[in-house]
Amino acid sequence: MIHLRNARVFAPEDLGICDVLIESGKIIYVGKSCKVDGPFPIEEVELDGAYLCPGFIDQHVHITGGGGEGGPETATPEIMLTDLTKNGITTVIGCLGTDGITRSMARLYSKARALEIEGISTYIFTGAYQFPLPTLTGSIQTDLIFIDKVVGVGEVAISDHRASHASCAKLARLAGEARVAAMIGKKGGKVHLHVGDGPRGLKVLFRVANLTDVPLSQFQPTHLNRCRRLMEESIEFAKSGGYCDYTAGEDKAGVDAVTAAQAVYEALKAGAPLENITISSDGNGSIPIFDSCKRLVGMGIGRVSSLLESVKAMVFKYDIPLDMALATVTKNPAVIHRLENKGKIKEGYDADLVVLDEKLNVKSVIAKGRWMVREGKIQVFGTYELCQ
Repeated sequence: MIHLRNARVFAPEDLGICDVLIESGKIIYVGKSCKVDGPFPIEEVELDGAYLCPGFIDQHVHITGGGGEGGPETATPEIMLTDLTKNGITTVIGCLGTDGITRSMARLYSKARALEIEGISTYIFTGAYQFPLPTLTGSIQTDLIFIDKVVGVGEVAISDHRASHASCAKLARLAGEARVAAMIGKKGGKVHLHVGDGPRGLKVLFRVANLTDVPLSQFQPTHLNRCRRLMEESIEFAKSGGYCDYTAGEDKAGVDAVTAAQAVYEALKAGAPLENITISSDGNGSIPIFDSCKRLVGMGIGRVSSLLESVKAMVFKYDIPLDMALATVTKNPAVIHRLENKGKIKEGYDADLVVLDEKLNVKSVIAKGRWMVREGKIQVFGTYELCQ
């Protein structure tokens, strides 16, 4: 058992100073200071007012690497466990991207299993940029229903010269199939969409909602802060019921890009609901730079560390309350993708926790009840007594 004492708990709601008890990978108590005795070892950790938050959920990571638009030598590497944990990430959703050919769904699933065995929680999207979508079983519906790790479809590309330029009817059919499979399989089943800088933006999604019975909430487009035009369009999308994902570090992708923190700030100020807004890192994905003729002229790599950087910027630069900033990387993605027992500090939930100092630097990380990162002498080991 782990007994975390006197933590400033953001669940992500601010609960004030609390004690938290962890047993068998689960949170079993959140509340006022308590004393624990029993016939078992108890590890007591005095946090002395340090911030205790849910582990971050990074819902868009190229865990098997990304890129390749400039040839095999431009492919990015696979993610390492410590890249995630040292930045407070305890749950990740892996995806393919431009390259669903040399990188396969089988390898994506295998890498997700490896990371899970190493200690964090992992899920994956089925599919990639282009149609027909690569799958594990030959169908997105059977993937969603029968493969536990598959929680949605993506990342499917729209408004991008690398996309398959799917029609409104084709996207509507994809969304409808994903929606039904999600209902049967008890999954989130969102269609997670890569949105490029093409002039059509999100228009095809609004058209799907206007012409069919598929709601905008079936879609979760990402990279929506890659340019101001798209970011402003995303605000209307969120206010109309869609889910918007802003990419941390996307401001490095172009001169007209908007930081994720600024995008969240402007969206909230414009009346977009907080629960419809998330941030992801695009970790280990490529950040290609194309010229006016769509020729590759430069390449960057997404960093999972940008997720925490965006949380800091929301709080310290834009004065967004910490509980609201944390919701975009904890509770919101957990609810949207129906990740049970994730995203909150609550009794019965998985013990995925991050200890932050007042400057929001990561001090310690617990994933599924196991220490993944410990800094300094934050922990002291308690004793235990036998019941008489």
